[in-house]
Amino acid sequence: MNYLTILSALTGGAMIGLAAALLLFTHKHTAGISGIAAGMLPPWSEGSVWRGWFLAGLLASAPLYRLSGADIVLDLDASPGLLAIAGLLVGYGTRLGGGCTSGHGVCGISRLSVRSIVATLTFMLTAGITVFIVRHLL
Repeated sequence: MNYLTILSALTGGAMIGLAAALLLFTHKHTAGISGIAAGMLPPWSEGSVWRGWFLAGLLASAPLYRLSGADIVLDLDASPGLLAIAGLLVGYGTRLGGGCTSGHGVCGISRLSVRSIVATLTFMLTAGITVFIVRHLL
């Protein structure tokens, strides 16, 4: 890890925290991406407009980053099928846990929510065990 890696990680983390705080203070909602995305599905809720703009901003970030001249390096060691299964399992876990990493890990922990702290510890432990199994036992 070098200085630029640390700087970009700190900058990204600060921007995520600022965005989460702004959403909480301006719209009284936590920045849980799974909840925001679910709110865009029928039946439409009253917050569909801000949710749409929020998700559009997320989707636009990669192409805008690319326009800056920076390269997006993507190195995947897994097959598309395995990635699809992993995505389905993450979606199931998100539903089962009542939120995603951004909702629990960023917003919930910052509000000292015991539920979010337990959820975050659970998915981090599960992720660590999964990586160990996939890399060392399979």
